Amino acid sequence: MSESERLPHDVVYDILTRLAVKSLMRFSIRKFKNLVPPRLTRRIESKNLVHGLAYHSQNNDFKILRLVTYEVWAKAEVYTLSTDSWREVVMPVESITRFIGGYSYKSYCISFHGALHTIVDSTEGVFIMSFDVNDETFGKIMLPQNYDVEFLTMFQQLEVFKGFLAFFVFGFNPNGYNGTKCNIWVMKEYGVVESWTKICVPVNYFGNFCGCTDNGELLYINDTKLVSLDPDSLNENIIAIEEVIWEGYTANSMESLVLLDGLNVSSEYED
Repeated sequence: MSESERLPHDVVYDILTRLAVKSLMRFSIRKFKNLVPPRLTRRIESKNLVHGLAYHSQNNDFKILRLVTYEVWAKAEVYTLSTDSWREVVMPVESITRFIGGYSYKSYCISFHGALHTIVDSTEGVFIMSFDVNDETFGKIMLPQNYDVEFLTMFQQLEVFKGFLAFFVFGFNPNGYNGTKCNIWVMKEYGVVESWTKICVPVNYFGNFCGCTDNGELLYINDTKLVSLDPDSLNENIIAIEEVIWEGYTANSMESLVLLDGLNVSSEYED
């Protein structure tokens, strides 16, 4: 297929995110499980859809959090692998207008400290909303004060950076173009707002920020090439992966003894 015949990436992404969650993949045994349809539908008037996958340590299980916004309110539901079912859960803040996660057409939850996290914009302001996977309760973590006053913000994104919850803010110099700047706000003590610590990193302009490696290198796409950047030395390395336009989200895997057994389970070897 030629470049002219391909749909723009943001259009394809928007189409795919309007579909229901279809399956879970267990890579080590090469099986996948088709999920039952969610209870909450994403109607035409809905503005945003967010998914998050997390490991339920108390029950050795997996859960998916699904958040949907409709105009000025939002709903949430949870899928549990062991019961193969969705349940609606009550959100403490319903007046949410959108979820923020990188570029405007993609949002997702970051799994960290036994909870899923996403940035929300509501009538109460912009903050990090957490969802405890074990007791299924929501919480609120405030963002750093005046995090967006230094430059013209391009986008914001949550990541796990060197074992800490981190808030990435990318932007331009307000006094004129002088390269792209990235402020990494690291929460040194989880849940303690006063522990936000800022790290400033000058970066080249790029098309998409993909996340971080375990050792803290930043991954981004530049001219369809995946590049890693050491925020300390500022050394860049091109990773030998071509045509990485779908590298829009990275996450840590969790090895467990949970098997994808029962109904709606298939193997990649089956016809």
